[in-house]
Amino acid sequence: MQLNWFSFRQIPQVPMSSMSTASTYLEAGTTEYKQANLAMFLGGFATFSLLYGPQTLLPLFAHTFHVSPAGASLTLSAGTAALALMLIPFSLLSDRYGRSLLMKCSLFGSAFFTLLVPLVDTFSHFLVLRVLLGVAIAGLPATAMAYLGEEIAPSARGRAMGLYIAGNAFGGMSGRFIISWLTSVGGWHMAFLCSGLLGMAAAILFYRSVPDSRHFRARAVSLTMLLQDARALFADAALPKIYAVSFMLMGVFVALYNYLGFRLEASPYGLSHTQVSAIFLLYALGTVSSATAGRWVDKIGRRNVLWRMVVLMIAGLALTQFAWLPVIVAGVALFTMGFFGTHSTASGWAGERARERRALSSAVYLTAYYLGGSLLGSGAGLAWGFGQWRGVSATLLLALLAVLGCALLLKKITPLSAVVPPSR
Repeated sequence: MQLNWFSFRQIPQVPMSSMSTASTYLEAGTTEYKQANLAMFLGGFATFSLLYGPQTLLPLFAHTFHVSPAGASLTLSAGTAALALMLIPFSLLSDRYGRSLLMKCSLFGSAFFTLLVPLVDTFSHFLVLRVLLGVAIAGLPATAMAYLGEEIAPSARGRAMGLYIAGNAFGGMSGRFIISWLTSVGGWHMAFLCSGLLGMAAAILFYRSVPDSRHFRARAVSLTMLLQDARALFADAALPKIYAVSFMLMGVFVALYNYLGFRLEASPYGLSHTQVSAIFLLYALGTVSSATAGRWVDKIGRRNVLWRMVVLMIAGLALTQFAWLPVIVAGVALFTMGFFGTHSTASGWAGERARERRALSSAVYLTAYYLGGSLLGSGAGLAWGFGQWRGVSATLLLALLAVLGCALLLKKITPLSAVVPPSR
């Protein structure tokens, strides 16, 4: 093995075991396919549970550490910001060292840093651990889509991606409730201890379940190659539009859940904070819609699924304009289902369309995804000052119409060769 430490380039060598199975994909229904799906579901669950679980405890942190609400929110944003910044570096590392190794290290590292939280007694130390969590956890989302694109049989990739996104949705929903409930029982120190233990259990099950990579081929890593790969991605007819979909998609999703609470706590609803937090139960619908969208992708293709999911989001947003609470909840449910279906479809497309650059493409997609949630998700609050819910809804509608426009343009783009199916 020849290694040049200055340029960080390696002449890749393919193990004989990989050569012998190079033509073997994980086919739907096989034991290894089921193991891969279980592992990726657990990985998605652990990632979102550990990252977003503390969201319901922000008022408690503000009181405990004597910080402002904005300061308390850093316990969430510090982790997500670190994650976003590390996605592309980790995608490059996965191109060089492999997918499964990085995902395993990511899950064990994030669980480890969560287990350290009960030992801290200052807010600054708490934030450091949350940043380290974000850094560690980035390895899985930066690599998961590339792994699925390389190892799963083309006819079953949509379903596998849908199950991975379903794990994300389930983790985001259950993580918030688990930590909130455990805090009410034994305090936030005990809640983080249990959350870390749950994350460690998920990491162990992932380690035991995930099949080794069969189609991974190490690629040399250098700044020159990174720039070349980035130019190639953005020169593609479809990928920049998919990245734009990612940015706006997460932005409108975060914004809707952020400011719906303000509406429902005000007159005439007057719901309590606990009652409003129950809206996160609708995340459960995301586990269904993402898996369903994945099956549809395998049958009719991404270009025919994507725009339909966006229309579902627009329909859900329209229902939230009514005053009757059950109709509002139904609208949020449709919106949530459409979001996870759209995300499942677009994220898989971003990796598959990029071929050998799928790890970098997935990282760019997710970077846009988290930046959209941060920028558009918060920026839509400016519209609240002008028109409250109507103002926010108008902003979200404009963004969703832009997403729909991208989806319709993607529908017209010539698909890749049948050698890299299915992107029809």
